[in-house]
Amino acid sequence: MKGIWGGLVLAAALLGLAAPLHAATKAEPPAVKKTAPKAGGKTAVKPKPKAKANTTKAAAGKPVRHATMVDNDPAHLALHSSSVLVLDQTTGQAIVEKQSGSVQPIASITKLMTAMVVLDAGLDLYEVISIGEEDVDSLKSSTSRLPVGTTMTRETAMLLALMSSENRAANALGRHYPGGLPAFVRAMNSKAAALGMYNSRFEEPTGLSSNNVSTAHDLARMVAAAAHYPEIRHFSTTAEARVELRGHIRDFVNTNTLVRSDNWEIGLSKTGYISEAGRCLVMQANVAGKPVVIVLLDSNGKMSRVGDANRIKRWMESASLVNARRSA
Repeated sequence: MKGIWGGLVLAAALLGLAAPLHAATKAEPPAVKKTAPKAGGKTAVKPKPKAKANTTKAAAGKPVRHATMVDNDPAHLALHSSSVLVLDQTTGQAIVEKQSGSVQPIASITKLMTAMVVLDAGLDLYEVISIGEEDVDSLKSSTSRLPVGTTMTRETAMLLALMSSENRAANALGRHYPGGLPAFVRAMNSKAAALGMYNSRFEEPTGLSSNNVSTAHDLARMVAAAAHYPEIRHFSTTAEARVELRGHIRDFVNTNTLVRSDNWEIGLSKTGYISEAGRCLVMQANVAGKPVVIVLLDSNGKMSRVGDANRIKRWMESASLVNARRSA
């Protein structure tokens, strides 16, 4: 009799291990499924009770993958830029990385360094400078809306270089530096060394040369430094401007369409493109309550750098929401 009774107790105990899971499923209503924005193309839910693994069963019985800030594999974001770095400025932690140490051409991202060197020199921003034959692009034969002979203040030249990526304006800034372009380029490389950009090299102030090279990590340092200059923050995020040139009013727009978006809070921005560098974009922004630096290099489509930025933003916001609910 004791043997039979003991067997019944053991069976009841084993069944009791599984009972809470089945009971919870029946007693509680199905967890509400929250569809995350299409960052990883999957759905995030808050399971009840919490699952120990990174996947669980949704109400419909399908496995669901949870987005978390720890899960920083860029393959899940389907990023089209060949080199990526998203850096949390508060902690210094890399949130997303993809070939962030690769040395490659940086195109007009160069112009952030150009602006810093001009401002560090304390040159008069209201001094009038001119566009000369020396400022015409002989490397890529790119066009410009600034004819030779155009005059403007150094401040306007900086605005057009940062906002509309005007190459002639950027070159004129370097050419009107004390000691001319050779001295200016030396100052650019000295500034890079001072910032710890040890894998970077600058040959001229526009970015048209493919010999202007850096890494995503070095550029994150440069962006963080440039964000300390009010003029750079303001000029690089100006959506559009009307400028009087040679008696005519000209409209200029920012090369980064995201600065005109209400969905973004951007503190600094710069785009770049030459064939060797691909489409590039760097920004300092607040995303999901975090101040971050975003570096996207060598993106392989005209709009893919913007798409990558939006994918990163949606993923961070989704992950932040999931983490907040888990800790609630």
